[in-house]
Amino acid sequence: MNFNIISYADAGCELGGSNAVRGGFTQHFNSSAVRSHTAPLKKMFHKFVLFCLCCWGLTGVFGESVSVTEGDSVTLNTNVTEIHKRDTIMWKYGAGKSKIATMSKKKQNNSCDFPDGRFRDRLKLDNQTGSLTITNITSEHAGLYELDISGAKKTLKSFNVSVYARLPVPVISSNSSNCSSSSSSSYCSLVCSVVNVSHVTLSWYTGNSLLSSISVSDLSISLSLLLEVEYQDKNSYSCVINNPISNQTQHLDISQLCHTCSGTAAVICVFTVVIRLMHSLTLITVSLLFYFSSFSFSDSSVDLCFCCWIFVDCSCSRDLLHLQETQKNC
Repeated sequence: MNFNIISYADAGCELGGSNAVRGGFTQHFNSSAVRSHTAPLKKMFHKFVLFCLCCWGLTGVFGESVSVTEGDSVTLNTNVTEIHKRDTIMWKYGAGKSKIATMSKKKQNNSCDFPDGRFRDRLKLDNQTGSLTITNITSEHAGLYELDISGAKKTLKSFNVSVYARLPVPVISSNSSNCSSSSSSSYCSLVCSVVNVSHVTLSWYTGNSLLSSISVSDLSISLSLLLEVEYQDKNSYSCVINNPISNQTQHLDISQLCHTCSGTAAVICVFTVVIRLMHSLTLITVSLLFYFSSFSFSDSSVDLCFCCWIFVDCSCSRDLLHLQETQKNC
């Protein structure tokens, strides 16, 4: 009886122990499941925070990109509608963050300056917003600008200013030295060129379709791009130079730069005939002058020689005897 009770008690203890173990396992399983679900969320949150920090850091380093053509004016806006009385605005430039302009509502004073004088008479501060305007900008004014507004609210802002040279108009010229006898199968070689350019792309277009292009980022370099077209080509062609903010276009006139072979031959033929005619007239004139200065003869002889000279049918350079015999025959 006692054995059974002990056995029952032992069994009960074992059963209770089994439930305790089972309950502990269930509790451990539930906490592990919660951790397994929250771990990815924590990782995503950490990544999001890191991404935001990187974006904030990059904005501070590189700033808002601003592009402008050399010689123009550019305004760096504070995006502030009004400067408060206690606010102080400070503009800085370059890696050394040298002060170039300051404005204080409280002290009622503005100043614009830079150690090397590169900004002299070029900076203007807006008294209402504190925005900075750079006039007649050049390549030496490119770089990083930083805005620092201190007062009731702290504001930091950066601008990365890029200055591009004003683009020249491309020049198109013929690169053909000769042509084929068959104008329908001959090609005209053309070259589009620009000088003293940097950070540009030079391209040939037919209509709106790009045919070829070449890019360069070096300073003060000359670019040229070839194009071959048929002499009888009726398509429209243009050469374009561009940078990120502007472009210049030169249109091709094939009739002016590309002449067919038949037209060239006709011009050469006419030119040759004129040269030969002038040469012949010169020789005849010299012969007449020499003849008249060496001999004297009757008016009829002069008339005869003049007649022969007009029709270029007798040799006035023959000797006098032969000329007189010709006169008798006439």
